[in-house]
Amino acid sequence: MKASAFVYPWDVNGDPEAPARIAALGIGQATLASAYHSTRALTPRHPRHRVVTAEHAAVLYPAGEHWSGRTPRPYAAGDWAPGDAFGEAAAALADAGLEVHTWVVLAHNSRLGAEHPDTSVVNAYGDRYPWAPCIAQPATRAYLTDLAAEAAVRPGAHGTELESLGWYGLAHLHAHDKTAGVGLGDAGQYLMSLCFCPACREGYGAHDLDADELAAAVRGALEPVWRGAAPSDGGWTGVEKLLGGTTANATRAWRDDTARTLQEAAVRAVRAAAPEGFQVLLHADPVSYHCGANAGVDPAHVLSVADGVVVPCTGGPGLLTPFAREEREGAVLAANFTVVSGMGGSPGTLAADAAEARGLGATELRLYHAGLASDGDLEAVRSALAAL
Repeated sequence: MKASAFVYPWDVNGDPEAPARIAALGIGQATLASAYHSTRALTPRHPRHRVVTAEHAAVLYPAGEHWSGRTPRPYAAGDWAPGDAFGEAAAALADAGLEVHTWVVLAHNSRLGAEHPDTSVVNAYGDRYPWAPCIAQPATRAYLTDLAAEAAVRPGAHGTELESLGWYGLAHLHAHDKTAGVGLGDAGQYLMSLCFCPACREGYGAHDLDADELAAAVRGALEPVWRGAAPSDGGWTGVEKLLGGTTANATRAWRDDTARTLQEAAVRAVRAAAPEGFQVLLHADPVSYHCGANAGVDPAHVLSVADGVVVPCTGGPGLLTPFAREEREGAVLAANFTVVSGMGGSPGTLAADAAEARGLGATELRLYHAGLASDGDLEAVRSALAAL
């Protein structure tokens, strides 16, 4: 069962032992970040540093001249990933015998939202989400499509994994976060993630919804949720209960179509830029109205567009099932397990977890994250992969 570990360039560059240590896990592939969001990351074995602070979303290679004069455009990394950090790390990993694939984060960019607020998702109360570019806006869609192609098809890469290629919403890991006081559940999260920027307001109109009336309906539906007087869970049934079935389904039709067409355009752009045989996977959630890094998709549609999906399985491999039902010949169903104990992972049960995932249709494994894991976690991964 093919396995790949996620890696940042700063895990490798400046540490001559890192490539061999990663390869010794028993993996055949490294999924290496080429465009990534802001983060603060431990590097527990690096000879020069222990903490890397990536201050903003950035490309980890020199962006092309074709971005000159464009807005939005990618930001260069600072001293956490100078120059062609991706290219340097990719070459070292390839020399250690690993096949390198790019890891590209797309619709998740807090600096973009801070510097260009009009690009962000706007909720029914008028609050902007700077971490969440609205994927309905034409300029943002063009930016994401071109970024996907450039960041995916780096020299030496054999494939790519595209993260957050869809809607981002309220849910977001944030410094000193204080948003858990009210249990929103799936339904409340959906309502708080509906966008009311000009592009989305126009889109609702195309589905016979008045945007002002819709925003008022969302606020009204959420009032009992804020008071704790009404449940906000229940999945899509809960959304229909809060908003009304006709209205809820009209909003979903707009958002599903917006995400699907962006996914089609981005994958098409990657394929046009890539050599023959280049693999394109999407980080995906099989519930199309879900938001976040694992974009909500329609399983049948996404497997007709991409070569496969990377599916979050740390909480259990059940999300694989809707993709496996499609029975697409040759499709990659990669089960993604966190193997960092301190981040909720369970490397000690990886062999059993992988076997369960394989029984549900997984064809490959993804391991998050080789650079963040402790020595003990990495030893558990080596033992598990040897058993498999």
